[in-house]
Amino acid sequence: MHGRLSLRFERPQNGSSADLRFLVQEPPWRVVRAFPTEAGASLAHLNNISGGILGGDRLELQIEVSAGVAAQITSTGATRIYRSRPGQEGAVCSTTISLCENSLLEFLPDALIPYAGSRFEQRTCIDLAAGATLFWWEVVAPGRTAAGEMFRYRGLRLRSEICAQGLPIAIERFQLEPGQRSLDSPARLAKDRYLITFFICRVGPSAADWRGLEQELAQIAARLTRSREVRWAASTLVRHGIIVRGLSRESRWAWPGLYEFWSAAKWRLLGQPAVLPRKVY
Repeated sequence: MHGRLSLRFERPQNGSSADLRFLVQEPPWRVVRAFPTEAGASLAHLNNISGGILGGDRLELQIEVSAGVAAQITSTGATRIYRSRPGQEGAVCSTTISLCENSLLEFLPDALIPYAGSRFEQRTCIDLAAGATLFWWEVVAPGRTAAGEMFRYRGLRLRSEICAQGLPIAIERFQLEPGQRSLDSPARLAKDRYLITFFICRVGPSAADWRGLEQELAQIAARLTRSREVRWAASTLVRHGIIVRGLSRESRWAWPGLYEFWSAAKWRLLGQPAVLPRKVY
């Protein structure tokens, strides 16, 4: 399928939670509506009505958060990447996010699960204006572990670029091909199975502020790290942000850890509690 979804979160005149405008909505994407949160943000649930991403799919997602608006986006379940038929091109999903002045986006999807025989490329480009804040995490699973599909996908490529006021602050490129290069190598995942990435960005705080937050998150990482279970680390970006990275043997260690990092960072940067999105199935 060739599907596009373009969303814009806008501030209504009455000052309540943001209005959600659907600029383009094509299958398999589906967003029903936005829900107001207790914190005054607008929560939207991304749904793929086909149940997952199929071989050959070309999907585009565009999100704009207007000035002064707070938005939270989650998925209705894990992103399942189904196998590609022999000779078929892999699936591609391109995401473009624009955060206007003093806006906030919490992009909190469920895990990405590449099935056996799948090929998938994810391209994400995010731009933050002055005063904008981003919390974005990604959890990559090894496959359908319950079905015995551990690293049996053909290829997974993730390409991400985050810019602040037009200048890049984080560029990440990696490709996993379990059939060609063993992921058990110490230079790759070793004995771990889940790859966890969390970007925390805000345009405005000083370098000293980011170093202070890095130290706080590093202490959380040291406390949460458990030998042969999960490892965490946090490091400042070149400017305007921090990346938290995790490697875990099981998914159950990923989500509580992400919530702790998110809670600490949001309180320090915004003075607000982190509230998990209400799920709609």
